[in-house]
Amino acid sequence: MAANMGSMRILIKGGKVVNDDFTQEADVYIENGIIQQVGKELMIPGGAKVIDATGKLVLPGGIDTSVHMQDSFMNAAIQDDFYSGTKAALMGGTTMVMALVLPEQHCSLLDAYENCRGQADAKACCDYALHVGVTWWGSKVRNEMETLVREHGVNSFQMFMAYKDFMMLRDSELYQAMQTCKDIGAIARVHAENGELVAESAKEALDLGISGPEGIEISRPEEVNFLLRLFLVSKVVHAETTVAHAVLNGMQYYHQDWAHAAAHVIVPPLRIDPNTPGYLMGLLGNDTLSVVASEHRPFSTKQRALGKEDFTKIPHGVAGVQDRMSVIWERGVVTGKMDENRFVAVTSSNAAKIYNLYPRKGRIIPGADADVVVWDPDATRTISVSTQVQGGDFNLYEGLRCHGVPLVTISRGRLVCENGVFMCAEGSGKFYPQRTFPDFLYKKMVQREKVHSLSYHSVTSVLHKSRIKRLKVSSQLKQICQCMRARSVPCCVS
Repeated sequence: MAANMGSMRILIKGGKVVNDDFTQEADVYIENGIIQQVGKELMIPGGAKVIDATGKLVLPGGIDTSVHMQDSFMNAAIQDDFYSGTKAALMGGTTMVMALVLPEQHCSLLDAYENCRGQADAKACCDYALHVGVTWWGSKVRNEMETLVREHGVNSFQMFMAYKDFMMLRDSELYQAMQTCKDIGAIARVHAENGELVAESAKEALDLGISGPEGIEISRPEEVNFLLRLFLVSKVVHAETTVAHAVLNGMQYYHQDWAHAAAHVIVPPLRIDPNTPGYLMGLLGNDTLSVVASEHRPFSTKQRALGKEDFTKIPHGVAGVQDRMSVIWERGVVTGKMDENRFVAVTSSNAAKIYNLYPRKGRIIPGADADVVVWDPDATRTISVSTQVQGGDFNLYEGLRCHGVPLVTISRGRLVCENGVFMCAEGSGKFYPQRTFPDFLYKKMVQREKVHSLSYHSVTSVLHKSRIKRLKVSSQLKQICQCMRARSVPCCVS
C-alpha cells in the first residue's frame, strides 16, 4: 500500500495556502512526492485524488526539532520506538522529526549514529534527521564529528552544560566543540544549564529533606539555567523552547498526587511564576524565540517511580510529539499571540532554515517535498491520554480543548492520515541527510566577522594615525623646547 500511496497524484482544492511570510487562496497539485503546482485553475492530469480544503488552511508539515525515541535515559527505556513515535507525529500534523543520538561517555559517536540509523530505518513512518550528542571530548570525537558531517548527512551536534559526570562538557571542551562545528559547517545545539551549580543545589535540597518532584525546580533556579535551547554558530544565536514551557507552569510539581507531579519533570524545569508560559509564547510570537519543539521523551508512572524517594532519579522527559501543533495553535494563534504565518514559522519553516532543509521543507512551493497538512482552524479536539497514539500513560494537556485539527497529513506525497485514519507502513519513512553551512546562519556569521574585521582595522588605523600625529607633535614640541631652553626661556612639556 505504501508504494501505491507514494505514486499518488493529489489535488488539494479550495484551501488557503499558508507559508511563513504570506497566505494565498490556491490549489496544490502533488505528484511523485513533490509539490508540482500551486495556484488557481491548474492544468491537472486525470486520475488525481481530490481533497476538498474549502474553508481550511493548507500548511507545510510540522518539523519537530527535538524528539527522543527507541533509547534509554536515566535507567529507563523511552516509551516510543521510531514507529509509534513517528506515527504519533504524523497524526498530529508533524511530517519530520529530528531525533537525538546520545553516545555513552568515551564511546564512538559513529557507532551510536549507525545503531540509531538501523533502528529508525526499520520503523520510521516519516522523514527524520539526527542530532548527535557530544557527551565527551577528545581528538577521536573531533574526527568523528567531521566524518559524520562529510559522509553521513549530520549537520548538528548537541552539547550539554548540564548532567555532571554523565554528559556535561567543561567550558574549554564546549569551546573546542563549538569551534569544531564552525570549522565543519555544523550547528551547535547547547543545553544551557550550569551543571556544577545544579549538582550542588540538588545535594543541598536533599540534605534539607526535599525529595519530591518540587526539588527539580528548587535545585534549578533561573539563575543557573535557561528555559530554552540555543543554536550557536560563532555569534549567531537562535533559541528554541518547548511546548511544555510555553504552556505550563511549575506549580504542577507541588500537586498532591506524586505521580501527577513527577509526570511534569523536564529539564530545564517548568517555572513557578504563572506568567512565564505566556511570556515565552509571546517571545515565540514576536520572533525572539525561533522554534518550538516537543522535547518528546515519554516515560511511564512506574518508571518515574525510580525517583519516589529522590527527585534526582526521576527520569527527565515528557510526551508531546502528537500534541505540539494543536497546543501551539490553541495557546498561540487562538489567543492572538501569533498569526497563522508565525505559527508556520515556529512549527516548521524556521527549523527548516536553521538546519538547511529550506525550501525543500517548511514551505509550500513548486519543487518542495510534498509534506503538507490540511488544517481545520475551527474544528476542535479534546486531548486525552486515552486517545493518544504517542507513548506514556500520562498527558500533560489532559482535557485541553484545542481548536486547530489536522484533517489530512501528506508525507513526501503519501497520504498517511485522513480524518483520523492512519495508513502508513512501518519503515516507509526516510533518513533526510542535511547539508552543511546553512545560509540562514552562516551568511550572518561571515558578514559579522567581515564587519568586525573592518571595524578592527579601521580602529587600528585611526589609532595608528593618531599615534603618528602625536609623535610628530611631540617632536615639534621638543624642538621648540630645546630652542627655548637655548634662549633661557622657562617651559614645561609632558
